Amino acid sequence: MKIDGRCYCGRITFTAEVDPQAVSVCHCTDCQMLTGSAFRLTVHAAADSVRFTGTPRSFIKIADSGKRRRHAFCGDCGSPLYACDAENPTRYSLRVGAIAQRAAFRPNRQIWMRSRLPWLDAIAQAPGYETQ
Repeated sequence: MKIDGRCYCGRITFTAEVDPQAVSVCHCTDCQMLTGSAFRLTVHAAADSVRFTGTPRSFIKIADSGKRRRHAFCGDCGSPLYACDAENPTRYSLRVGAIAQRAAFRPNRQIWMRSRLPWLDAIAQAPGYETQ
C-alpha cells in the first residue's frame, strides 16, 4: 500500500510502500516515554521504499538487549517519524500517527504486554465527545 505522511509542522514529508498487515502496538516503557502516550503504533516499510523530503533529527537508543535503534523526529515540531536499526536499516518502523492514511490501519499484534497500562480496556466505556 502506498502511503504518504508528514510531521506536524510539514517541514518533513515522506512516502513509502507499507504492508497494512504489519501494524504493531508496542507497550514497552521506552515507547510510552518516546510517544508521551500509553503505547506506540507503527507500520513497517522496506528501507528502499521510503523517501523523505527534509532531514529528520535523530538519536540512538540502546535497548536492554544491547540493540542500537535510531529514532527520528522533526527538529522543528518534535513529531516522531520512525525508528530503524542504527547502523544498517533494512526497514523503517513508521509512526502511524504521521501517516495521512492512518485510518486504514488496524493493529494485528501487540508486544511488550507486561508493560501495558491496566486501564486501556476501560477506554471503550469512557464517555466520548465530538469536541471538547
